Amino acid sequence: MRIAQISPLFEAVPPKLYGGIERVVHWLTEELVAMGHEVVLFASGDSTTSANLAPICERALRLDQSPEHWSAVYKRMAELVYQRKDEFDVLHFHVEHFPLIRFSRQEVPFLCTLHGRLYLNELIENMELAAESLGTLETAPLVSLSDSQRRPIPNLNWARTVANGMPANLLTPRPMKPDYAAFLGRMSPEKGVERAIHIACKAGLKLKIAAKVDNKDKDYFDTVIKPLVRDNPGIELIGEIDDLQKPDFLSGAHALLFPIEWNEPFGLVMIEAMACGTPVIAFDWGAVPEVIDNGVTGFIVTDIDSATAALGRLQTLDRAAIRATFERRFTSRRMAQDYLELYETLTQPMASRGQRDGAFAAAGQRQ
Repeated sequence: MRIAQISPLFEAVPPKLYGGIERVVHWLTEELVAMGHEVVLFASGDSTTSANLAPICERALRLDQSPEHWSAVYKRMAELVYQRKDEFDVLHFHVEHFPLIRFSRQEVPFLCTLHGRLYLNELIENMELAAESLGTLETAPLVSLSDSQRRPIPNLNWARTVANGMPANLLTPRPMKPDYAAFLGRMSPEKGVERAIHIACKAGLKLKIAAKVDNKDKDYFDTVIKPLVRDNPGIELIGEIDDLQKPDFLSGAHALLFPIEWNEPFGLVMIEAMACGTPVIAFDWGAVPEVIDNGVTGFIVTDIDSATAALGRLQTLDRAAIRATFERRFTSRRMAQDYLELYETLTQPMASRGQRDGAFAAAGQRQ
């Protein structure tokens, strides 16, 4: 197939360090190319890909702090994709809702994967405006990362849930004796760094924190996390790490602590831990029950006390079975195959709208 992948522009593809959406776009693009498809990646010019790169801007927008510039560049992206649309069998957008109205008024099949949170008021208003403008959004199939992600706006044209996947051999188990609990991700209140510290301290475990500190979270880091680290010698700040460092970091952990308190649409760090055979102890929010097999790949808990108790049950879990579950459910090849099924559904001639909607429903049941 001739496939256009349209990526966000805030990070390069793949991102140098942190950047969840761009990493997923990279993994999907590379897998589709490896499977023999002709792929063009619309992304920032500092991206690296096996596909044909269509650079929209010279470098990732995170290096430019001007929102006005961001808006102009995204408008340029929409125009450039529109000019080339007839080169493709399908257009796959990863830039939230902005292409819905414009691209629903042309003939090339397209879909939008919504990677972020959908309960923000301004996003809900924009989606409702798009639905009002089009009458319906039946010509704009949407993909969710988890069923729970859909809850704020359940009545859109959800074509399928496709769980994120990563290359099978990117992160692998290392022969290390677990010696600490791990936290991996972003230094923010909703990600639960403070709760991870309390859980580890209550369990009497060392905790290693590998986390990025965004500018908007610097006050939280300075006023909440730094004092906790200072007062608890068993807590170690590692800083932001890359994929080369993650296998040792995760393999050396008794468990990854994922004590979120927000509706996480997916949570890549959970499958990164699973790839290394490391159990995950996660709070029951968002997509967690759809990613973690409770009692197999980790434990789903509700508070600090139940998380602490779960640390005492880790010996009941088989780290080889955790890795095997990752290989079955969360590889980039499985993700690419799921998307290809949807691409094929979109590009098949349909005798009626009802037939197409039936095909969407069938694809959703095979997720």
